[in-house]
Amino acid sequence: MSKAIGMIEFKTVASGIMAADAMVKTAEVEIVEAQTVCPGKYIAIVSGDLSAVKAAVDTAAAQNPQHLIDSFVLGNPHGDIFPAIYGATNVEKVGALGIFETYDAASIIVAADAAAKTAIVDLIELRIAKGMCGKSFMLITGEVAAVEAAIERAKMEIAEEGMYLDSSVIAHPDKQMITSIL
Repeated sequence: MSKAIGMIEFKTVASGIMAADAMVKTAEVEIVEAQTVCPGKYIAIVSGDLSAVKAAVDTAAAQNPQHLIDSFVLGNPHGDIFPAIYGATNVEKVGALGIFETYDAASIIVAADAAAKTAIVDLIELRIAKGMCGKSFMLITGEVAAVEAAIERAKMEIAEEGMYLDSSVIAHPDKQMITSIL
């Protein structure tokens, strides 16, 4: 049995809640997060065994496909994903700072997983569409070359879906910026 994470993102709250309910009724999964996000969308993130998460996400995506924005299933997600979603990461030192933005909520988690598995970087935060009109971003840190490689891999991971918005790497962020981020 392998650990997995899955997510659905719906245009409407009604469709999203119905889909999230179907997820937990379909398979033995645990809700990590289920809530409304800007601008009036609904997301649900579940975790569990890979086959259970896949069954739950597939069922939810079939609920109201006309309102489905995006969904994904990631087997063996990087360990930094969950603390970054909750804003509970413990980053001792910020080196280079990578900022990566997407147009939707689901693609930021896929991009973060790819980035974290590509190079030795720390995920600082995953902001999933909260207060951002549906957009999302991640902050990562590490050595300059590692952050650049992670950002490039994240771009490649979501490029096909057209959800990449913008990114940048700051080699030496000012201490005031570090304080405001952490």
